[in-house]
Amino acid sequence: MALESNERPDKPITKFESMLKTDDVYFFDAEDFEDIVHHYLNHGKISLAKKGIKIGLQQHPGSIELKLLQVEVMVFENQTEKAEALLDELQLLDHQNEEIYIQRANIYSKQDNHEGAVELLQRALSITTDSFDIYSLLGMEYLFMDNFKKAKESFMKCVEFDEQDYSSLYNVIYCFEFLEDYDGAIIYLNKYLENNPYCEVAWHQLGKQYFYKEMYAEALSAFDFAIISDDSFIGAYFEKGKVLEKLGRHKEAIENYETTISIEDPTSHAFLRIGKCYEKLKDTEMAKYYFYQTVHEDPLLDKGWLAITNLYFNIRDFEKAIYYINKALNIDGENPSYWKKCAQIHTALKNYDQADFAFKQTVDLGNYELDTWLKWADVVHSNGETMSAVQILSQGREFYPDSLKLLYKSVGYQLIAQDLINARITFMDALKLDKNQKKLHLFTDKFPEFGNSSWTKEIVNKYNKAS
Repeated sequence: MALESNERPDKPITKFESMLKTDDVYFFDAEDFEDIVHHYLNHGKISLAKKGIKIGLQQHPGSIELKLLQVEVMVFENQTEKAEALLDELQLLDHQNEEIYIQRANIYSKQDNHEGAVELLQRALSITTDSFDIYSLLGMEYLFMDNFKKAKESFMKCVEFDEQDYSSLYNVIYCFEFLEDYDGAIIYLNKYLENNPYCEVAWHQLGKQYFYKEMYAEALSAFDFAIISDDSFIGAYFEKGKVLEKLGRHKEAIENYETTISIEDPTSHAFLRIGKCYEKLKDTEMAKYYFYQTVHEDPLLDKGWLAITNLYFNIRDFEKAIYYINKALNIDGENPSYWKKCAQIHTALKNYDQADFAFKQTVDLGNYELDTWLKWADVVHSNGETMSAVQILSQGREFYPDSLKLLYKSVGYQLIAQDLINARITFMDALKLDKNQKKLHLFTDKFPEFGNSSWTKEIVNKYNKAS
C-alpha cells in the first residue's frame, strides 16, 4: 500500500532507501525518481540506480526522462542494441528531445565513431537552450579526434557559461599547451583573471605558461598571486619552488617545497626536489638524506633511485652507484637513460663487458646521442675489440654523417687495427669536412702516436696541395 505524503520521510533519497528496507511502497513524483537515479549514477551505484528506474517506471510508465536514464544505464553496461531500440521508440514520441541525441552520441562515442557523435551533439545543440553539458561533451569528442582547436573552443563555451567550471578551464589550457600556443594561453588566462582576480587555479596555470616560456620573473609573480588567493594551494608552492630553482635561489626553493610538506602529507616528489636543491648547494649529506626519504616514501619512484645513483657517481663511489642504478633498472628496465648511466658506471669500474652490454641496451632502446656512440666505441676498444669499435662508430655516422668526432676517432681505431686503406679513406673524408684543419686536434690529441707520424703529415700535405 502506498503511504500518504505526511507519512513519508522528508528527503527522496532517505525515503527511497527506507522503502527498499521494508515492504512498504512510497509514491514519488517522476522528478523525485530522476533525482534519485541521478544521485546513484553520480556515485557509481548502478544497481540502486536500476532499482530506482524500475520502480519509477512502474509508478510513471510514460516518463520519457526515466526511460532516457534507462538508456544511459544500458549504454554504460554496453547494451547498445537495447539502448538504440528504446531510443527509436522515444524519438517517435518526442523527436525534439535533445537528450535522445546526446544518448545516441554516447553510443557512437563508445563505438569510436566520434565524427558521428559530433554530428548528433550539434543536432542536440540546435534544439536546446541549455547547451552547457553539450559543449562539454563536444569538447571531449574533439579531444578523441585530436582536434584541439575545436576542443578548445568548446571548453571555452563551458567556461563562458560557468567561470567556476575549473575542469573545463583546465581543458582549455591543455589544448593551448598541446598546440604549443603558450602566448595564446597567457592572453586567455589574463583576460579570465580580469573578471576573476582571486582565482588561484587561473594564477597557477598562468604561472606554468610563463615557466614554459622561461619568463621566470612573471611565473614567480603568478604563483605568488595563486598563494595569496589560497595560502594552502600546494601546487602553487611546488611550482614556485621549481621557478626558484631555475633562478638559482635554492634555499628559497627548499622553503617552498617544505611548505607543501607542512600543509599535507609529504610526497616523494617534494623530497626529491629538496634533495636536488641541497645537491646544488653542495650539501651532500642533506641531499643524501632527502633522496633516501624519496625512495622510502615511494620505493617504485625510479627517479629517486637515479638521484641516489648520480650522487654516488659524482663523489666517485662507483660500487654504491651501480647498486642503486640497478634498483632503478629493476623498476624501469626500458629506460635508455638508466642503461646509459649504468654503462658509464661500469666504464668507471673498468667492467668493460658489462659496459658494452649496457651501451647496447641504451642504443636498442632508442638513445642515439652522439656521445653514446663515442663512449661505447671507447669501451669496446678498451675491451680489446677495436674493429667492433670501428663498426660502432660507423653506425653512429648514419645518425651524424658530418661529425668530425666520429670521423677522427674512426681513423685512429682503424690505424690501431692496421686497416690502413680504410683509415686513409676516412681521414680524407674528415679533411674534406674540416677544410682548415681546425678540428684536427680531435685526432692528434686522442691518438698522439699517429698525430705527428709521417703517414698523417703526408695525407695532410697532399690534401692541402690539392685544395
